[in-house]
Amino acid sequence: MPSRLYPEDQKKVDEYLNLPAQKVERKPFKVWLLLLVILGTVIGMGLLSRLLGNLVLS
Repeated sequence: MPSRLYPEDQKKVDEYLNLPAQKVERKPFKVWLLLLVILGTVIGMGLLSRLLGNLVLS
């Protein structure tokens, strides 16, 4: 796919993308870990709200 930028703008983009700060290796994204964390948080907050509700209403 050809670039839609002017050549001088494309050169600036290429220089920026080749900076060492842009070359950081990242771990692959783990969807299941994210879902587990969200599920744990929701369950934990639900249990906490039930506990607080029982303490206040008792």
